[in-house]
Amino acid sequence: MTPKEIFEDQLPGKLKEKGDEVTKVNAVYQFDITGDNGGKWWVDTTTSGGAVGDGEKDGAKCTITMASSDFVDMVTGKLNGQMAFMTGKLKIKGDMSLAMKLGSVLGL
Repeated sequence: MTPKEIFEDQLPGKLKEKGDEVTKVNAVYQFDITGDNGGKWWVDTTTSGGAVGDGEKDGAKCTITMASSDFVDMVTGKLNGQMAFMTGKLKIKGDMSLAMKLGSVLGL
């Protein structure tokens, strides 16, 4: 599994399933995934069912930076998000309270 597969194949469906619940987060996240299979993606939770895209999106209130392998491990449950943050594998820029809601956004 790669970050691209997560952002483009899995995440849009998970967000659509949640419908209006997604808007409780009401923010745009920017993801900067480094290393092999890395890239930049954004997740917008300001509308029902959310939206996901590649590249950069203006207005992101929280930027998450992680290595590709660590991101995949976190999404698949092999790496705890808080542990990743405390060990420097997950870097957060912007609104820290939004980072705490990341699990519900990614469907963890």
